[in-house]
Amino acid sequence: MKLPVSGRATATAVLAAATLLTTGSIAGAAPAPESATIAAAPDIPVANVKAHLTQLQSIATANGGNRAHGRTGYKASLDYVKAKLDAAGYTTTIQQFTSSGRTGYNLVADWPGGDTNKVLMAGSHLDSVTAGAGINDNGSGSAAVLETALAVARAGFHPTKHLRFGWWGAEELGMVGSRYYVNNLSSANRARITGYLNFDMIGSPNPGYFVYDDDPTIEKTFKDYFAGVGIPTEIETEGDGRSDHAPFKSAGVPVGGLFSGADYIKTAAQAAKWGGTSGRAFDRCYHSSCDTTANIDDTALDRNADAVAYAVWALSS
Repeated sequence: MKLPVSGRATATAVLAAATLLTTGSIAGAAPAPESATIAAAPDIPVANVKAHLTQLQSIATANGGNRAHGRTGYKASLDYVKAKLDAAGYTTTIQQFTSSGRTGYNLVADWPGGDTNKVLMAGSHLDSVTAGAGINDNGSGSAAVLETALAVARAGFHPTKHLRFGWWGAEELGMVGSRYYVNNLSSANRARITGYLNFDMIGSPNPGYFVYDDDPTIEKTFKDYFAGVGIPTEIETEGDGRSDHAPFKSAGVPVGGLFSGADYIKTAAQAAKWGGTSGRAFDRCYHSSCDTTANIDDTALDRNADAVAYAVWALSS
């Protein structure tokens, strides 16, 4: 999640593989057969999500300690995610842009099939700040979205809507990558996106369970999931407008998402409701060098990853 600074960075961008990204069409991809019934969302193995985080940590360690925009660690992170998606049968496309004098990249992955006039998107930012590896912010969201996409492939899921997943660059500079993606869609193709689900920090070590209160249908979907597993939620306010849902929302796309907290302080009432430590930040390592694999609450990561899959299955059916 980006810092709440004014004067957001701007990007001078160029497009790679423009056809998919600006039209939503998939050249050469045969439509997958539609299933007669829609299966329930699978449980997302938290061990799989953590394995992705371990890889992102290793990438950061091997590349100067971070995965920031324009640095080798970011591109290596994108290559890791892309390889997993390519092997699972996705159509992947890299979108290139320039910000702060450095080249950045978005990765977009389309699952063949579904009605491309009705597209459900789920996404997360893949970059870290330069101070650290960014394993909660936002390896956690990126890994959960990746594992959900891989679960779609394992299940052979063929929903009514078309599924698209995105990993955004340069979020920490002001949602540069996601804004570039949205701005380079035609108005018709923006209108085809029925919803965008954003996941930025979902494994905070002193977690809360926060749901975006943007689109009512998406909000209710997440609340229904957590109510079903007995977890109370609160409306997300700390990150409002500070992550990659903001460009989609500004363009009129219905948005929603989950958040487990950054540098706001957990209250006594929240600790009584969720556990953890009152008087301490939800993530004391926010934007710091200690945001490593040791900075993850496994229970929060597990619950939120399952909620990602639940929403993808429910909202695309």
